[in-house]
Amino acid sequence: MTTYERRQTILRMLQENASVKVTELAHHLNVSEGTIRNDLEALDKERQLVRVRGGAVARDQNLIPSYAINARARVNMDAKRRIAQWAAGMVESGDSMLLDASTTVYHMAAFLKDRQNLTVVTNGLEVARLLAENPTNTVILLGGILKNDGSAVVGGISETILKALHIQNAFVSASGFSIEAGLMENDIQEAQLKSMMIKAAGRTIALLDTSKFGKLRLAPFAALKSIDHIVTDNEVSPQIADQLSRANIHLTICSETTVTTYPPHIENQTYYTIGFANMSEEMPFGRDVRRSLEIAAKNANNIHLVVADNQLSGEVALEVAEDLIAQHVDLVIEYQIDEKIGNIIAHKFNQAGIPVISVDIPMVGATFFGVDNYKTGYIAGVALAEAVQSEWGSSFDKLVVMEHPRAGHLVAARIQGQLDGFLDVIPKVKKSDMIFVDCGNNLQVSEAVMLELLESLPDARRLPVICFNDEATLGAIYAARKLNREQDLLLSGQGADRLVRREIARPNSRLVGASAYKPEKYGEKLIEIALKILNGEPVPPAIYVEHTFLDAGNIAIHYPNVMSEK
Repeated sequence: MTTYERRQTILRMLQENASVKVTELAHHLNVSEGTIRNDLEALDKERQLVRVRGGAVARDQNLIPSYAINARARVNMDAKRRIAQWAAGMVESGDSMLLDASTTVYHMAAFLKDRQNLTVVTNGLEVARLLAENPTNTVILLGGILKNDGSAVVGGISETILKALHIQNAFVSASGFSIEAGLMENDIQEAQLKSMMIKAAGRTIALLDTSKFGKLRLAPFAALKSIDHIVTDNEVSPQIADQLSRANIHLTICSETTVTTYPPHIENQTYYTIGFANMSEEMPFGRDVRRSLEIAAKNANNIHLVVADNQLSGEVALEVAEDLIAQHVDLVIEYQIDEKIGNIIAHKFNQAGIPVISVDIPMVGATFFGVDNYKTGYIAGVALAEAVQSEWGSSFDKLVVMEHPRAGHLVAARIQGQLDGFLDVIPKVKKSDMIFVDCGNNLQVSEAVMLELLESLPDARRLPVICFNDEATLGAIYAARKLNREQDLLLSGQGADRLVRREIARPNSRLVGASAYKPEKYGEKLIEIALKILNGEPVPPAIYVEHTFLDAGNIAIHYPNVMSEK
């Protein structure tokens, strides 16, 4: 288990138990108590938990106030957290949204800590306080009358503001829900405000744990026809789920390990259940792939999409595979970073008679969909070398290679391509001129290893950096910024998710550019391939995505709204 995987496990245990002890964690994770203490201190610095004597407690537990919201937040807490975590996956840095004052939305806000530059309009004091902790966010607290329990603001002033707003998504909950009456509240003023929030939004996503179903309250504020999407837990009855599907509602059901989204039901339609095991919901690239799949599945109208998170862990990926097999999915789209584990997973699916499409990392017996790694690497290596040639006269101190061996030989071709492209432009580079580091395939590890490397090279002022993926690229840049040494680097990247695209567009960025895989377009092609396989049509053993090298000169052509992408 890597440091990142171990710390993610600690955070998951903390979500389940609210507190953890050093001794128990050391035993469970089979590491020393000193290692656990270092993990807890690091996570405390990242504001992901609160370090206490002998262990740690959940940070959001301390933020939940002692008044009425405290008791409400703990009702059906596990279900609320699952619903909230999925809803948070719909949000990316730079998004704007309306959030109500419900406890489920409060839990959702806790999952948005890694997003930047959010614009949030809310009547929830605790939601506002939590999201305002991030200085990049803009939090607009609706004005009006403070409720007696101190949890929310309601009244006419808020309604005046809302009439002038047009925001893409509203995330709301309710104290009651029925098929006939829709969403309901006991407080008339709060119901009126939520009605205004829904009118100000292009789309309404209702976050409802099943304790709300069948509960009649005083004031309805949204009929079924006003709701675009309902997210609930796996205790929802099949009858209610069917009624919602037939009422033209997109329904998402969150279980402990998977999330299944059902399109509105169409009579005499053949439906397929497709599983998607995502690489990691912590990574913007993975979230973009998942969101593109959800859009493509929605457009197809006949797909029940079951989504799971592999969490960058081979162990978790094996558990997810078993769960998808148990759910009798018709086909699986597998995004698994560990090549060896991927082949074991593919064998399990093949034994169960379930066809597999592997994304970016090949798996034996699976149809491959992804990038031509060597080609995308080569063009990035050439671009980096040309920048070094132009700015530093082909001279540099060390060539830094941020690789990830666990991904296997095919993805290693991405690194080899970059090296070959670089060496074709600047040929006389010795092995001793290169430094290879494992980026860990995530931003935190990438930032940590680059910090350590830069501190070990205090006099190096010309460091070209070859990056395995977007996480490596951003981690290296963030590390250099912390040390005020950004000008010491020139970088080329792979992937080009929305955060990297914004970095390329930033004036005077040290990121030369990145090979763009366009994850926002993966879903359409993956669903097309999946339906061909399910319909018995032939498909090639490998399908490559189109790619482009993005730099400051062409990024506005490919992404005209790069700085405000949603």
